[in-house]
Amino acid sequence: MSAPFRHSHDAIVVGSGPGGASTARTLARRGARVLILEQGGAAPIAGTLAQMAGMAAVPGRGAFLQRDASLLVRGITAGGSSTINFATAAPPPAALFARYGIDLAPCADALRSELPMAPLPDELIGPMATRIGSAARAIGLDWQKLSKMIRPQACRTGCWRCVYGCPFGAKWTARDLVDEACRHGAQLVAGADVRRVVIEDGRVTGVKVRIDGAMHTATAPLVVLAAGGIGSPRVLHRSGLAPARVPFFSDPVIAVMGSVDDIDGGAEVPMAAGLTLPDEGIAFADLTLPRPMYQAFAMQVGRIDRLGAHARTLSIMVKIRDDIGGAVGPRWVGKPLTAGDRAKLRVGVATARRILAAAGARQVFQSWHFAAHPGGTVRIGVGVDAELRTPIPGLYVCDASVIPEPWGLPPTFTLLCLGERLARHLSSH
Repeated sequence: MSAPFRHSHDAIVVGSGPGGASTARTLARRGARVLILEQGGAAPIAGTLAQMAGMAAVPGRGAFLQRDASLLVRGITAGGSSTINFATAAPPPAALFARYGIDLAPCADALRSELPMAPLPDELIGPMATRIGSAARAIGLDWQKLSKMIRPQACRTGCWRCVYGCPFGAKWTARDLVDEACRHGAQLVAGADVRRVVIEDGRVTGVKVRIDGAMHTATAPLVVLAAGGIGSPRVLHRSGLAPARVPFFSDPVIAVMGSVDDIDGGAEVPMAAGLTLPDEGIAFADLTLPRPMYQAFAMQVGRIDRLGAHARTLSIMVKIRDDIGGAVGPRWVGKPLTAGDRAKLRVGVATARRILAAAGARQVFQSWHFAAHPGGTVRIGVGVDAELRTPIPGLYVCDASVIPEPWGLPPTFTLLCLGERLARHLSSH
């Protein structure tokens, strides 16, 4: 594993999720010698529960159990959480970033022209999503198809593997950009645990990284931390550049579920359609999950009687824009819900129950809350400036940690835009 360090690099990107992959791809396209260091593995996606669990369910690595028994997860793998997400593409909120002097529209336009990003065709929307959407519209909600980062020609009906990792090449992930970066000369090293950044004479000169149990020094005049809302602040802390505890947001989710008698399903693309209420900070979508995940939710809340009802159970996601709080620490993560968070979830759950009632669902129950979008830990305006620069020359951050305000949105497309914008800036200087 020492081979990548035998020559100097123009840039080191720590992490290969959307922000890091986008930055690395564009830098490599423009001739930079880029080293990508990924903590997780890079094995081909198999679409299995076991592989997904290794990416996102190992306690203290990809999964964090909170004091209130809720769960926070992240993807530790090439492509980051994009490898196991629901492939939903939300546009960057222009007004939010404008408050910080950032215009992502040019990068968004460029990326839209090359990435698969559109609502699913009707033939790929399953019976459960169709039933939920019809019920939502029947009670007056503006329920619409969501934009998905899926190649329809490769997608298939009756498939449920989005969240396990798509083995068919239908779902776009940040691995696509990593592969392109490597075709332009970038080097990817998986299983690379970056411990700290190296600073000499007041500026960054590289990173210390553990690979196969041995420590190495990788050198470059430019380092971009893209290790995620949990990983990046931890690297900064170990480098003496950030406090041990930093607050964050997580976009808590509750799944509200109810059974119908006239559907035999349970295998379809989740989050095909939904509704976002930006003023209220609440979002909804259909959320058909694989059987093991559904059964885990049912067992979690003591609904043993519903374990066999997966194929006829409609599920609705209720997600909120939560208050920034709690803390990411050196070895732990904790974030209790605030009173405001709980109030939003109550409103959202009540709306989901109305939709399920209109769909004819019975035996309605809800999961405990969980979350998968940790961010805001190195916020624009606090930890980095509008160009994503830290106070250390040559050191940047580009992942969900820089999102400047509570979020409540799928972050993938926004992070791609931030990475593209950062790489363009770095290439022009």
